[in-house]
This record gives sequence, structure tokens and C-alpha cells, in this order.
Amino acid sequence: MTTFSGVRSITESSCPTAAARGQLRYDTPTKLQSNAGQSSCTTRPWTLPLWALPACPPSQLPTSLPPPVSSYQAAPQSDFYQLLLPSQLYQPAPQVSSYQPGPPLTSYPASPGQPLLTRPPMGGLPSHTPPQSACPSPGPRLPPAQATPPPPSVSSSSYYQNPQQPQPVAPAWQYNTAPPPMGPPASMSTPPRGPVANHVNPAVSSTAPPPPSSAVYSSAPPAHVSHSATQPPGPRMPPTSAHGYTQPGTVPPPMNPMAPHTYQPSRAPYGPPPTGPPPTMKPTPPPTGPPMGNATPPPPKADGTVAGNGPQAPNSYNHVDNKMAGLTQPGPPGRHLGHYPSLPPGYQNTSTPPMHPALQAATQPYTQAPQPYQQPPGGPGPAQLSPSLAAMSLQSSTPEALRVVNLLQERNLLPPQPIPAPTPCLPQDLQKINCNPEVFRSTLTSIPQTQALLNKAKMPLGLLLHPFKDLSQLPVVTSSTIVRCRSCRTYINPFVSFLDQRRWKCNLCYRVNDVPEEFMYNPVSRSYGEPHKRPEVQNATIEFIAPSEYMLRPPQPAVYLFVLDVSHNAVETGYLNVFCQSLLDNINALPGDSRTKVGFITFDSTIHFYNLQEGLSQPQMLIVSDIEDIFLPTPDSLLVNLNECKELVQDLLKSLPSLFEKTMETQSALGSALQAAFKLLSPTGGRMSIFQTQLPNLGVGALQSREDPNQRASAKDIQHLSPATDFYKKLALDCSGQQVAVDLFLLSAQYCDLASLGCISRYSAGSVYYYPSYHHQHNPAQVECFQKDLKRYITRKIGFEAVMRIRCTKGLSIHTFHGNFFVRSTDLLSLPNVNPDAGFAVQMSIEENLDDMQVVSFQAALLYTSSKGERRIRVHTLCLPVVNSLSDIFAGADVQAISGLLACMAVDRSVTASLSDARDAMTNAAIDSLTSYRQSVLTIQQPGLLAPACLRLFPLFILALLKQKSFRTGTSTRLDDRVFAMCQLKYQPLAYAMLMIHPALYRIDDLTDEGALNISERTIPQPRLLQLSVEKLSREAAFLMDAGTVMYLWIGRNCNPNFLSQVLGVPSYASVPDNLFMLPELDTAESQRTRAFIGWLRDQRPFFPSLHVIRDESQWKASFMQNMIEDRTESALSYYEFLLHLQQQISK
Repeated sequence: MTTFSGVRSITESSCPTAAARGQLRYDTPTKLQSNAGQSSCTTRPWTLPLWALPACPPSQLPTSLPPPVSSYQAAPQSDFYQLLLPSQLYQPAPQVSSYQPGPPLTSYPASPGQPLLTRPPMGGLPSHTPPQSACPSPGPRLPPAQATPPPPSVSSSSYYQNPQQPQPVAPAWQYNTAPPPMGPPASMSTPPRGPVANHVNPAVSSTAPPPPSSAVYSSAPPAHVSHSATQPPGPRMPPTSAHGYTQPGTVPPPMNPMAPHTYQPSRAPYGPPPTGPPPTMKPTPPPTGPPMGNATPPPPKADGTVAGNGPQAPNSYNHVDNKMAGLTQPGPPGRHLGHYPSLPPGYQNTSTPPMHPALQAATQPYTQAPQPYQQPPGGPGPAQLSPSLAAMSLQSSTPEALRVVNLLQERNLLPPQPIPAPTPCLPQDLQKINCNPEVFRSTLTSIPQTQALLNKAKMPLGLLLHPFKDLSQLPVVTSSTIVRCRSCRTYINPFVSFLDQRRWKCNLCYRVNDVPEEFMYNPVSRSYGEPHKRPEVQNATIEFIAPSEYMLRPPQPAVYLFVLDVSHNAVETGYLNVFCQSLLDNINALPGDSRTKVGFITFDSTIHFYNLQEGLSQPQMLIVSDIEDIFLPTPDSLLVNLNECKELVQDLLKSLPSLFEKTMETQSALGSALQAAFKLLSPTGGRMSIFQTQLPNLGVGALQSREDPNQRASAKDIQHLSPATDFYKKLALDCSGQQVAVDLFLLSAQYCDLASLGCISRYSAGSVYYYPSYHHQHNPAQVECFQKDLKRYITRKIGFEAVMRIRCTKGLSIHTFHGNFFVRSTDLLSLPNVNPDAGFAVQMSIEENLDDMQVVSFQAALLYTSSKGERRIRVHTLCLPVVNSLSDIFAGADVQAISGLLACMAVDRSVTASLSDARDAMTNAAIDSLTSYRQSVLTIQQPGLLAPACLRLFPLFILALLKQKSFRTGTSTRLDDRVFAMCQLKYQPLAYAMLMIHPALYRIDDLTDEGALNISERTIPQPRLLQLSVEKLSREAAFLMDAGTVMYLWIGRNCNPNFLSQVLGVPSYASVPDNLFMLPELDTAESQRTRAFIGWLRDQRPFFPSLHVIRDESQWKASFMQNMIEDRTESALSYYEFLLHLQQQISK
């Protein structure tokens, strides 16, 4: 029986003890395994490619869970980047979505001599696939699958497939066979009311047989992005006034996609490097085992429901999305695209040739003011391309991006300043209103016309997003009508075409839509009759205040629940004092309004609640000691209105540290505390902040140490990168279903199994903060980091109950997501919270040839509730050119975006397969892309290792990844440190992740004002970037290394005494303290320059990097030297040796 220990005043000095300790372990902790398929290649033995495996194999999901809303089918895989969809398909309690994916299979022609490889769909649990889109349209539609088994295991360690000989078509799911046709969907007797996937060509006849498959690598497409005419549920708001237009500062959109763990190279390693690691790339035997079934639900009924799925949840996101532009009007029968011109609109005024990506600054000025278009009514739209754009091929002259570089001869390739993003080859009037690359960025700024061309280039196609980024300029529009395409639900944007004043053509599906009467009025110029000058058509990033149609219930309040570990270990670290003081200092800055609620739970072997009800003279502690049957003692008084009960909250924060200072309780019932917090937050949703200092060892969710300290420096595969139990994932999915996000702060000197605990944040769209060896006395640098991070965390903007959808031009499809989120339907990412520090990545494929298109567009829409209770939609639109030559594709390659996407894929590959497979696949990614360039782009063959200038840093970044904490071998790395580094690569926006991959090195003992920046009356020196090699260091100088989350200031033994005295405040090298972690504020020019530069670097990221001043004898020297990527170590090649290895493999 559950015992309730009672109520006591918060002022009592004794510590809570457990009257009864229930010991409940999760009954069947499931060891995660990989259900990979088998692959066969005819030429070489291949080990598993990075993107070959599903994100979450079905075996890791509990069998008793309810069926998920959707299950994924494998995407049409290229012979090169073949990624399957995430299988994170557990559906939290109420079903809140009924999205309809687009038609499944498509086939691509294989080039001669290539085999036909087919990949079966990857499924989670036996689940129900969402109904197919109800819109018939031209082209053959493939029927839904009937009980398709999951894929067989694949064995290959390159990112790419290696097709050779065509194989006969077979009716079963296996490699070298074509997929079987799927059964016909139910016929639709009524005209479709919902939109069709904007990148799929739906069939006129729903029963048409599939076209014959002749793909290089053909498989069932992943549940494709089907843009249903429905919308995520959200709180209801009163209708807003029409025509209001404001341009406030930053506004937060929520977004946190769930990370699929798919990493699929399908190519073999090229053999071991010349000497030393990287580890020998041996072929791995394919795993064996019977395939698992994947039940496919019945086809949709005429009303759009799925047989057997029961009633739809009243707050379905689909229902809201249906209303995102008011009532949707049924289009022409079957949405026949043939009714409209097949070519995308042509742009006018293209006489000014576009500048090549390498010749323009990477980050275009973020255009805030509307850019007027000189477009007469009835003429072509602002985004119309003239046919002359097709002639603007990069081959007409050799651009800088294609300049041939011999990597073995040109050693000093690192530019002196940070690398800008390449600029798409678009007309200038389009490019200056294109989306900021800091927000929306593609790995290829020139999109290939066909999948076969993309396969030949051997480079990944994907997008990297930072959708809720803090922006200095953000147009905000208040309007009773949000204009969207009637068919694919795309928001009107700068790249649509106006056929005349009353009609516009969608740039994603080419549907012609009417211009609403209200849209004829321009709130900026206060003029009528110029819809193409509206802010929505002048800004690639814009935010709408949503009208009441976008809400099914009132917007939820801002609710914050803090769950604190108060065991003996936690009290010893001293974190509780820092947390309470930080919250006291910033409690008035918590985002919210008059409805904001807060609550507190503490735990050790028991769970402690705090009654903060208005009218009490002091807080009351309520102790529940039976953790096996957790309950809420007083549900109505544990979450209280912050404004009404602020004094009681402040009293609690002041007394908490002393209340537990003498506790001797060593056990930690984290799982039970999480269950209690979930019950408390379920009615409203909100943010749960967990502070944990040790391995949970009591009750449900208890874990045991899995780390062997003797294996930290092993050169073999690293074990235990996957969760030990699915308890935390399952709870996270329950949280996601109730709009609760969980953020985890892990402060510990011991192993805490972050691989398991991190699931609670990953699948609920939360964040993970990790402070190894945290102690308030022994590690002051970590204390400073924790204080600064906590302040940012408490005060930064936040979006609640958010969803994000990414749309793309017809012919393109999205098949894999990376980040922290839950995939609620095929393309809808559920983000209970979204924060401005979260990044996402998606992988894409080309389903239909883009021959008739000169440009394609991508649009990310983030629907969220602000902390003030407003329902908002933030929309980003990116436009990129389509090219038909390999040289143009290479010229538009974004080496940083490619490296960032490969890092995400490698993390998934490490978890689902092995670390060595991931390392081999990354190496092969560099080999394959440079081989393709040499064989297909270079017209004159030359000796050496040749690369285009735009990819000259690609081998360096790949080597940096191999030596990064996530993937390195042979170097002592704690398991939690490695797992956290992997979390960072998956979750951080690209700009921050690149510093963790390839740190920046500067000499700072001779800083000057030459070339300095002037920011807010501060002068910021701009020293040159240096190569990461010891040969760049000097005993007579001082160097700063910025590694993202940490900075090192290395002092040479013979460093200039003037620098030591003017900056560090010490007379000599021997006087430099051992544990110096901050620079003294000295009134000298040298000190001001140095502190200004370090402060400027820190201000550019949302987290606070610690600073360590190190000498030759310092304990931090080893960490500093490990980041010297270009130097050889005992376990890894130098940069030059790595280049020789690549050359050897390319020459084979």
C-alpha cells in the first residue's frame, strides 16, 4: 500500500527519510539491437554504410505499447546516401495526429551496368500506417503495402551503394530485387479535400499498378512528407485584428525534430590506412536473423479516417492544419497538375548575372525591409525566372569554387577568417531576399536535376535548420487571413509567382490560387492593389500571429517544474546552492505572463512535494515514501501561480540548500520522480527541468554501471552507446503526447549512463546539459559554466506545444530527421518545447526528375505558443537553383553543411551498428566524393590528390571528426563524455557544432586594432585563424584555442613578459597559477583587447565555454594537444598521412 509520510513545515531542520522504500525495476529492460538488412555487392566486400540502418530498430520498442500513429517505409534510396526513416514510433497516450503520407514507391532509372537494390521498409512495432492522401492526381499511384517485413541486415561501411550489374526483379523484399506491388487503396467516391504531398506525383487512378522498378537503388519511400490539410492542435486565441503589421525584435518559433538514427553507407572500406589507426576497415559479416513483420493498416475511408484506428483525438494537429488558411476549398478533381503549366515560373530582370557562391560572402545581409519588385499587374511574378537562367551554367567559366587544388602540395588551405556559407547561384534580386544561411542551409546550393546525378556526385543532399534562432530583425504580421496554397498548404513567400493581381502560383506544387481581398492591401505602404509588395512576399523569414482558426483550445500557460536530486552525493557537489541562487536572481525574468505557474519536486530514496498554496505562511513539504505506486498528495497546490505565490517560492528557494545539508541518503529514485512530475504536468503541459548527480539506483528506471574504465582507450568498438532500458524513451514519448518537454542537467564525477538518461530529453524535444566532475570547490570553472548556462536557460525565450513541418518542391522528398523531437506523422515533428538554441537536420532525395525546373524551394513552418500565450507561426523559405552538370553540383557544395550532416549520420551509425563502421563510412565519404570529382569533372588528369577549392577542407573536416571525442579510438575517453559529444553533434546548430569538430586557433599575445570590429563601442581584435598543428605554436607566444564548449589559453615557456604582466597579471611564466580559469580585469590596453576578443567569441553562442589557462605542466595540456588535428598521435594519422591514405584509395 502506498504510504504518505505526512506533512511538515519547510523550516524543520531534519531531513526526510523513507518510511517505506519500494523497489520496482522495469520488468523487461530491452537491450537495443540493430535490425539491419543484408546487402550484397558484386565487386568488393563492404562494411555497413553510415546511413544504412534504422534509427531505432523495432527490437528496442516495448511490445506492449499502443500502436504508433505512423510507421515508416524506406525511402527511395540512392546508391549513395541511403538513409532510412527513424523508427521512433511509440505513440503517447492520446492519438493527436492523422496525417496522410504521400504515395509510397517511386522508381528511378539506373545507369547502365548498375544493379537493382531494393530496401524494405523499416518498421518499429507492428503499427498502423497513416492513410494515403485522398487526392487522386495524374501519374500512377502505388497501393499501400500489405504486411511488409522489416529489412534484412545490411553489411557495408561506406556511405554509398556500389551498384554494378542489373539484377532481375523479384517479388520479395530483399536486396537485388524489386519491391512487390502494394495493394490498392480504397477508392474515393468524394472529391479530395486535403492536399497531396507536395513532392510526390499522385496518381489519377488510385488502383494503377506501380511502374516497373529500374532504380539504381529502389525501395519503398519513407513515409513521405504529405502535407495534409490539417494542423497541429493548439490553444485557441481570440481573433486578431486585420492588417496589423509589426516588426518587433526576436520571436521564438518552436522546433525540435526527433533524431532518426539512420546512417547508411553501402560501400566497403578501402582497407586500412598506411600506418596506425584509423582502425582497419574489415568487412563485417552481415547479421542474421528472421525479419520482423510490419503490419500495414487498412486503406483510408472516404472521410479520411483509417479503419480500425478508432476515433480521432479532438485536438488533432491535423484538424488545426486544415484550418491554417481558413476553410480549404476543394481544387480541381484530383488536383490535376496538368491543368497548369508544367514549368516553374520564369524570373524577370535576370540581365545581371548571378555571382558565384565562392565569390560572394556566405551570409547575405538578413533582409528586413521589404524589397520592392517592379512588376506590373498581370505580368510575371517577382520570383519568376527567365529562361536565360538555364544558360547561366557555371561551366561557362571556371569559378573559384572549381579551382583545382592539389591537397598534397598546398598545405596552408585554412582561410585566415571563418569560412562563409556559399551563396546560391541565383539572380541578385532573389538572392538578397533568400533565407539567411544561419537559419536555413543546404549541403548543396545547386540541386541536381535527377537522383542519378546526385548519386554520381557522391555527396549527401540535406538541409540544416536553426528555426527558432534569436533574430535581430523579424517581421511579424497580424492578419485575419494567412494566405496559403489550397493544395499543398505552402505559405505565400517571396518565391511564388503572381500571374496578375488576383492570382498567384505556388512555388512548391505550381497550383494557381486566388489572392484574397484582404491581401490586396499592403499594411506597410498603406496602399491597395499591390499584393506582391506585402511583407509576406518580401521576406524569406516571417512570423504570423495566428488567428483563432489555428487553435482548438486556449493557449497553454507557461509552466515550469523543477525536479531536484537532494541525495548525499548531490549535496556534496554544492549545485543546489547555485541553482537556488540563480533562480532567485532571475525569477522575474522567467518567460511568461500573469498565468505562469511553477512547482518543485525533490527526491532521494523518497519523493518530496512542496505545497505552495496561497495563504500558507510557509511552504510545506509532503513526502511520498512508497515509490512503487507514486501519487500526487495535493494535486491542486503543487503547481502554483508565480505572481500570486512568489514570496512562498522565494522562501522555499532560500531554505532548500540548508534543509538537506546533513542528509546521509545515498539512493536515487529518479524514475519515480519523473513519473510524479509527469502526472503533475500532464493536465497543462510545460517544461520539466531535471537535475541529477548520480546513477539512478532505486525503483523504476534503476540503472547499473556499464562502463569498464579499462576499455576507455580501446582501439576496438565502443560498447554501450545505446540505452540500457527503454523506460526513459517510453516516458519521454508519454511526455511528448502531453506537451511536456524534459531538460536534463547532469552534474557528476561518476558514470551516470547518459546513453540511457539522455532519451528522456531526446524524444521529448528537450536539452541535455552535462558538467563532468562538477564540484563547487574543486572545479570552479564548471561552477561558472553552470551559473552562466542556467541564467541563459531560465531567461531565454521559449515556445510551447509546438510542431514543425518542412515542405519542398514537388519531386523532392524528405526521409530522415536529426535532432531532439518526436515524429508525430511522416513529416510533422512534435516539439513540446522549442528553444532558440536547438538545431535540426534533414536528409533528402530526388524522387522525380527536375528537368523542367530552374529553381526549387524549401519551406519550414514552425507553429508554437509563445510564453505570452500567443499562437504564432514562424516560416522560413529557401530557394536554390537546379543544375544538370556535375561541375555545377560540386561548385555549389557547402563543405561545412556536408560535414555537419555527415556527423549526424555518423552518430546514428555508431549507435545502430558500430563505431568502426561509422569511422570507415566517414573516410569513404571523402574518398568517394573526391573520386567522383576526379573521374567525372576533371578534364585533364593530373597526379596528386585533387579537389575543387570548395571541397579543399573536406578531408581535414573528416579527419577532425575521426579525432573528435564522439568517434575517436585509442584515446582514453569516458563513456558519458563520448555520448554527450554525440548529443551535441546531433542537437547543436551548425555554427556551434563546427567548432566542436574543428576548433579555431589564434595567436593572442600580439593583438592589435588593425582590422578590428567595432561593436557597441567596443573594439574587437580579429586575429588570423591558424592551422591546428604544433608547428604553428611558439614558445615565445600565447595562443587561444576555441573548441566550442571549452577554450584553452596556452602560454609558451618563453612568452613575452609584457603579455604575462599586462594580461595575466603575473611577473613570470612560473607564476602562472595551475588552475587559472578567468582573466583578471586589468586596466591595460592588452588586457582589454584580450578580454574583449574572448568575450566576443563567447557571446556568439548560447552556452558558456569555460576557459583554461595552461602551461606545459598543466593537466589540461593533453586535452589541448588532442585538438591538434593535423598532428600524428599514437592512435591516429596526421593530416598529411591521411591525405596519402585517401590518394592511395582513390588511385586503386
